[in-house]
Amino acid sequence: MNDSVYVGNAGEDALVDRGWLLGHFKEASDPRHSEAVEIKWGVHPQGDERARWVTAEERTALLVLVSGRFRVELPGRSVLLAQQGDYVVWGRGVDHSWFAEEESVVLTVRWPSMPGYKVTDEERNAASLSNPARQTAP
Repeated sequence: MNDSVYVGNAGEDALVDRGWLLGHFKEASDPRHSEAVEIKWGVHPQGDERARWVTAEERTALLVLVSGRFRVELPGRSVLLAQQGDYVVWGRGVDHSWFAEEESVVLTVRWPSMPGYKVTDEERNAASLSNPARQTAP
C-alpha cells in the first residue's frame, strides 16, 4: 500500500467534511491534504442555501454544475447554472453566496486552501430555521 495514494467515492467521502474532499483541513499524512487547493463534491437539496455570504474573499473559485439548477450570488450579479457543465469563476475580493433552485450536485475548486471561511453549526441551524426547505439538509 502506498500512503500517497487515496481511492474513494466523492459521494461517500463528501459526507465527512460537508462535501470537501481535499484541502488544508485533512490530516497532513492524508494524500488529500493540500494548502494549495480545495475540492468539494457538493450535494444540495432543493432550497439549500449558504447560511451567510462569504466576505473578504482571499481565494479564487471555480464552481461547475454536475446536475440540477444552482444559483451563485455575487455582488450586483446573480449567475444561474442550469445545464450540466455550466460554471462560474470568481477571484479574490469577490463576495459570494449560493442557493440550490433544484436538488443539485456541484463540483467546487478553490485555491489556495486556507482556514477561516467555514460556516459554523449554529449558523447552519439558524439558516435551517429560517428556510424550512433546508431542514432536511445534511
